[in-house]
Amino acid sequence: MNARGRLVLAGTAAAALLGGALLAGHGMDAALLRPRFGLAALPPGPGHPFGTDALGRDLLARSLRGLETSLLVGLLAAAASTLIALLLAGLAMLGRAADAAVGLAVETCIGLPHLVLMILVAFALGGGVGAVVAAVALTHWPVLTRILRAEFRAVLAADYVRHARRFGRGRWFILRRHLLPHALPQLAVGFLLMLPHAILHEAALTFVGFGIAPARPSIGGLLAESLGSLSAGWWWLGVLPGALLLVAVLCLDGLAQGLRAWLSPRAAEA
Repeated sequence: MNARGRLVLAGTAAAALLGGALLAGHGMDAALLRPRFGLAALPPGPGHPFGTDALGRDLLARSLRGLETSLLVGLLAAAASTLIALLLAGLAMLGRAADAAVGLAVETCIGLPHLVLMILVAFALGGGVGAVVAAVALTHWPVLTRILRAEFRAVLAADYVRHARRFGRGRWFILRRHLLPHALPQLAVGFLLMLPHAILHEAALTFVGFGIAPARPSIGGLLAESLGSLSAGWWWLGVLPGALLLVAVLCLDGLAQGLRAWLSPRAAEA
């Protein structure tokens, strides 16, 4: 299968999974999310494919609601981080001093441990969805910024840009007409590659207690809740929500990898 076929397959799988999760999460009966102590700790079965938790709540319904939260946080964080990378890469083109400052910021942020930095940001902002989005967004821009800087430098060194300058075109014209259109494929791929990382890091922050509040279902929260139940043999409380998160991340990563292969010159010749 060529790159275009892989892209279509990965995109279809990702769209089906994400769309199905959103629709199923909204379409499920709200009673499934309420405690029912007579159905507590049921293993996976026909009536409850993911089983129930210690309070009798349907685990599939909670997992789908949690995946919806994770996707929302991941989309917002990846979009914000992509915008930060674009702004910094554009700022680096304003001169040597600006380029050196952006380069220093990129190298400094790359050298810091992501999880520790995210915990510090989320803790400083008091936790919650907004804090998690800010924590993930403020730690995932360096790699894309470095890529965009390299792309912008290559474009600025091209003959058509030099000719545009000779005809009196200013920086904003070159940025709008030459740099941004050239960067759109990298932005799309970078956004999609950041999205799975953002979702996983949201789950990690919530798992360690610095993310989304327990009152709102999230995959990280479900995994944290399952720790106290694994010793009782209730394996499904941690395994099945984690597997759902893994499938979602793999689909999104496959979509990003397929898009990157499709946009590469070698794939275009295939």
